[in-house]
Amino acid sequence: MMQHQVSIQARFRPEMLERVLRVVRHRGFQVCAMNMSTTMNSDSVNIELTVASQRPVDLLSSQLSKLMDVACVEIQQQTSQQIRA
Repeated sequence: MMQHQVSIQARFRPEMLERVLRVVRHRGFQVCAMNMSTTMNSDSVNIELTVASQRPVDLLSSQLSKLMDVACVEIQQQTSQQIRA
């Protein structure tokens, strides 16, 4: 399984994280790690995800970028790693 680091910049809304996680799940990716931080005096949020799947990460990236309030989606790196079930 391939692991990918995905960085998302978006406008902070209460439902934003739920939308992101729903798209990740529907596209067949598993969340391995997640970090979210907001910026002071701003309505923006940075979400860092480590996801795993056999599927191409471009599928996930293009769908995430279509979400309302998402400003930027970047694929940071990818590594081949065995995920033990």
